[in-house]
Amino acid sequence: MPSWLRVSGSVGPLGIATAVLWLSIIVLLPLAALTVTSFEDGWSGFWDAITAPAALDSLRITILVSVVVALINVLMGTLIAWVLVRDEFPGKSIVNALIDLPFALPTIVASIVLLSLYGPQSPIDIHLNATQPGLVVALAFVTLPFVVRSVQPVLIEVDREVEQAALSLGANNWTTFRRIVLPTLTPAIISGGGLAFARAIGEYGSVVLIGGAIPRKTEMASQYIQKQIEIDRPINAAAVSVALLAISFVSLLGLRLLADRSARKEQASR
Repeated sequence: MPSWLRVSGSVGPLGIATAVLWLSIIVLLPLAALTVTSFEDGWSGFWDAITAPAALDSLRITILVSVVVALINVLMGTLIAWVLVRDEFPGKSIVNALIDLPFALPTIVASIVLLSLYGPQSPIDIHLNATQPGLVVALAFVTLPFVVRSVQPVLIEVDREVEQAALSLGANNWTTFRRIVLPTLTPAIISGGGLAFARAIGEYGSVVLIGGAIPRKTEMASQYIQKQIEIDRPINAAAVSVALLAISFVSLLGLRLLADRSARKEQASR
């Protein structure tokens, strides 16, 4: 049997070639085509497209709202993960299953639900339609699982005996959490928050109705891109898309470097 077909602990050259080919077809080629389109008018055309006042406003709103959403989810997602791991209550398995619902639910459905709940005909008299708080609520809904599912497995593996020892030595619950548990959870919290931010940056479906797409107020970059396509400005749409891609890539690269650094520190401490 040829060596490249033998079963071993690694996939071998054939497996690597297959993975690279699939990655190229699904990810690299579309991104390359998008980048080429964005530079059809040269660097000056690209720069003019992403620095147009309306484009800058949409990018500013997108980044601001995404940062707020990531921070909210860091706090609430960590709390929810803690409750799911450390507490027992009726219906816990149902709550645990509901956390993953935003992954499976079409995001446009979330926008419809939020619009019916917080829109002009709100049954609870809370009106968030066409407001930035409405954008925050919509994006918080679709990005919450990232933090919960990042923190939850790490929290399960935390050594409870160390916490009990700290409590027996007189430390209160907050001090024990801050000095012992939080340092262990921090990489997972940052990772989940970063993933939530990267997802929020490019989200469209959940904000398309509740946001209202008001220029310079609630228009997200994804909605601006859609508008540019509708008025037959594909180069402008591609340029802003590349800007969003760059922001997301830098965020994910930072998370990757942070994870590698944490892994090296953990190996060095053993």
